[in-house]
Amino acid sequence: MSFHDTYTYRVKDYIGRGNIINKEWLTNLVGKVLKVDRRGPESRTGLLLGIYDDHLSILTEQEGVIYYKTDHMKSITENVKKGFQFQLEIPGDFTFKTAATFKGLLNDLRNQWVNINLGGLEKLQGVLHDINDEFVTLILNEESILLSMFHIRSISYGARVEKQNEDEKSEKNKDNKDNGKAENNTNNKAEEKEK
Repeated sequence: MSFHDTYTYRVKDYIGRGNIINKEWLTNLVGKVLKVDRRGPESRTGLLLGIYDDHLSILTEQEGVIYYKTDHMKSITENVKKGFQFQLEIPGDFTFKTAATFKGLLNDLRNQWVNINLGGLEKLQGVLHDINDEFVTLILNEESILLSMFHIRSISYGARVEKQNEDEKSEKNKDNKDNGKAENNTNNKAEEKEK
């Protein structure tokens, strides 16, 4: 893949001593299939669902909805020539959790099974029990795990779109074709009666 096929964008604009996220620019990418981070255990490709104050959400084929804290992201890649493969058909009634801030999202996920960090040594699973400004507590079997908020890079809770298998797709297409034939036959009979 050449430079002209893929563009990698820096997530942060550096202004003075602080870092801020260019939300306006990222908002233009909502609805596109992107790759978050180029490589490593946190790198995933998915449909950008939303941009919030300090995090974003993507829908992936394997893990479902993943929320990334933007201060841990290094890059976002869009393949402008071919696009990344994304095989999910998203139903109109698909819902997922949203919150203005990452801490607000964590509060909405309280008492639910979550996956924190996608890979590497800091990957954790468990029931999200307690949230404060500095730490979260996960419960896993008989263990209570205290994790620094700073070290949370991503979180998911299982909201996903199930892939339709080929049989379901062909049956759905057949039903649509059969309905179309029935409507055409009804219209043709009505036209014949008018003559």
